[in-house]
Amino acid sequence: MRCKVHSLSMAVSAVLGGALATASPVGLAQGGPSREVIHEIEVRALGVREDPGRIASPFSIVDGQRLLESGGATLGDALAGQPGVHADTFGAGASRPVIRGQAAPRVAVLSDGVSIADASAISPDHAVTADPLLAHRVEVLRGPAALLYGGGAIGGVVNVVDGKIPTSMPEDPAQGFVVLRGDSVADERAAALSLTARATDHLAFHVEGSHREADDYRVPDWEESRVHGSYADSDNYSGGLSWIDGEDYIGLAYSYRRDEYGLPGHDHEYDGCHPHGSALHCGGHDDHDHDHGHGHDHDHDHEAAPYIDLASRRVDLRAEFNQPFAGAERVRLRAAHTDYRHHEIEGDEIGTTFTNKGYEGRIEIQHVPLAGWSGVVGLQYANADLGATGVEAFIPTTESENLAIFLVEHRELGERWHLELGARHERQDLRPRNDPRNRPAIDDHATSISAAAIWAFAPDYSLTFSAARSQRLAQAQELYARGVHLATNTYECGLVAHPLTCGGADNNADIERETSHNVEIRLRKTRGDLTFSLGAFHNEIDNYIHARTLDRYEDFRLIKYTQRDAAFTGGEAEATYHFSEQWAVTVFGDIVRAEFDGGDNLPRISPARYGGRLNASYRMIDGELEYYRVARQGDVADYEEKTPGYDMLNMTLSYRFGGDERYTLFLRGSNLLDDEVWNHTSFLANVVPLPGRNLSAGLKVAF
Repeated sequence: MRCKVHSLSMAVSAVLGGALATASPVGLAQGGPSREVIHEIEVRALGVREDPGRIASPFSIVDGQRLLESGGATLGDALAGQPGVHADTFGAGASRPVIRGQAAPRVAVLSDGVSIADASAISPDHAVTADPLLAHRVEVLRGPAALLYGGGAIGGVVNVVDGKIPTSMPEDPAQGFVVLRGDSVADERAAALSLTARATDHLAFHVEGSHREADDYRVPDWEESRVHGSYADSDNYSGGLSWIDGEDYIGLAYSYRRDEYGLPGHDHEYDGCHPHGSALHCGGHDDHDHDHGHGHDHDHDHEAAPYIDLASRRVDLRAEFNQPFAGAERVRLRAAHTDYRHHEIEGDEIGTTFTNKGYEGRIEIQHVPLAGWSGVVGLQYANADLGATGVEAFIPTTESENLAIFLVEHRELGERWHLELGARHERQDLRPRNDPRNRPAIDDHATSISAAAIWAFAPDYSLTFSAARSQRLAQAQELYARGVHLATNTYECGLVAHPLTCGGADNNADIERETSHNVEIRLRKTRGDLTFSLGAFHNEIDNYIHARTLDRYEDFRLIKYTQRDAAFTGGEAEATYHFSEQWAVTVFGDIVRAEFDGGDNLPRISPARYGGRLNASYRMIDGELEYYRVARQGDVADYEEKTPGYDMLNMTLSYRFGGDERYTLFLRGSNLLDDEVWNHTSFLANVVPLPGRNLSAGLKVAF
């Protein structure tokens, strides 16, 4: 990366909902390559500070400068280069993280430990309401430790750390940053401001805001040079106030977000399609006289693309207290209330409105050591109403209620061994409201457990063995769906029995808990000129919920959510060699293979990726040259098309004025080879390519 390379061996003991975790990716901070070791790091998603050497799970931290320089306007785009992390892109306005082949709802996205609470988990064209421009950093936790944040997070946890609620008094009367950024591929104009200031000796307030405008982006060898409907505009504003006493604090913040972005690839040709049992009927076509070929050519006109008009209002409460009572070292509280809605608009008409309104609270108590064990116990509660009205109201308004209790404990066994145990039990109630089909309320419970053993078999080396058994309960969409979903070109039928949803009585089956059994092994070297992290994982998932195709008409499918055993196997590797304080080279790669029991491929699995980067520093200039190859994806589901591989060449230069890290100017070139990029993890994999060659520039002034 563009800055001072630290051998970060981040010991993150995996904590269920918020205590300790350890990790050791190569980390980057400003200043140029260095072999300095950071002895302590705070991982906010996991609750406490920890020193190196006790490693339980692979972990990445992307700082705010890196997020700015990436040019990513969405969370998925900003994280797509991290080990094991890809993006489920849908134009320029929506992009969700994909971790180890898993996407929403199996990847949890958090705002400082609490759910983002938008509608991104139910459709790929729905934006994740987190702004990389305002984030201080983003933490990505993969593997068994992530499962402890909830049974649904079998892919991983993404925690966005912001400064909307001050956690400590600023050293100066006021501090913050101003950001400006623009690019060539979409004519982006973006700006952000963040300010934290003292009000009294114990009161601090924070204000922040961002604005971004981007036109349709350019692609190579495209008939119209730009992707119609790929524009995106957004505004974010927040204000917060905290009472602070030393390391204790309690604060509130109010946030407002507005987005308007186009939906490229949306096709209303299939609006009238509907099922007859397990057969699909579209327009005047006979039910049994379909063309089951692999697609056809569509005419593209120049009418205004459909777009999303999004608004989200949110109130956050955060608090932490040291030793508030006997037996507790620290208590951490997080709570939020979110009022979210977005309209999907075509022409001047609102076609569909999605809403999500609810609240979530979480308390974690880090207890004093007991019989050699240290750890955290916690309680979490969430209640929300998710619904849709209009043309694509394929799910009923559903109230969800979730209550969970969790515990994690860790213990040192001499100087060479570290043990960790965790458990979580949760109960979920789903209740459709005012449903004309009278679909049933469903309540169930799930239990997840994890264990890790870390063997420091030699100085600076460690070998980690970890295992987890996690249960995920079906979500409202998977249970109750019935209707056209144009973003995925499907008519969806939920898990509940026909005729309450659809798909024919011959496709009815009992609903089971989705149960994952994950094992992982990882070898790490954390100090010296050479540092590395090499890991492999295998995840057997019983009763994996997926969209099974019952029938197909051209590009449109009738799907029934169905359960079938599946397995995910893969690995991630990263190694860095420091030639000197000024030069470092890194090689990296990741791969995942996913199959159903019986050998069929799962859809939209990220292809293998491998490459390298060279980092250099000279006085006030830092540079990074990165190349990687994304392989052709030929292991596809029966209704998918294969996607070609591509080469990605990126370069970043940053300049610190007068050597002062408060003033940084950067220039970045992305996709410098102007390669045509088709993203296999996207529902638009063979419909809409990703942006072509791009030159972006920006300025960050910290004060």
